[in-house]
Amino acid sequence: MLQSHVIDIDGAFVGAAVRLDTGYRFIATDIRLEELDGTVWPSLADVKRLARSLYLTGRFAPAARQQAAPVAKLHRAA
Repeated sequence: MLQSHVIDIDGAFVGAAVRLDTGYRFIATDIRLEELDGTVWPSLADVKRLARSLYLTGRFAPAARQQAAPVAKLHRAA
């Protein structure tokens, strides 16, 4: 069975992070996080940080976009 973690931001359920061998796949339940849906990140902390940034500001933090976005595109679900 896959292990999953609820991702909430200030009490709002915005998605889940599913543990994989390669990291955590984010499954969005909020339209504002559609850009992250299906992406894979190395740690649960990365998923939470990026989801929070996108949810609250509508964009990724500058440092996160430069370092993490290429990894996410490589692991994007079909």
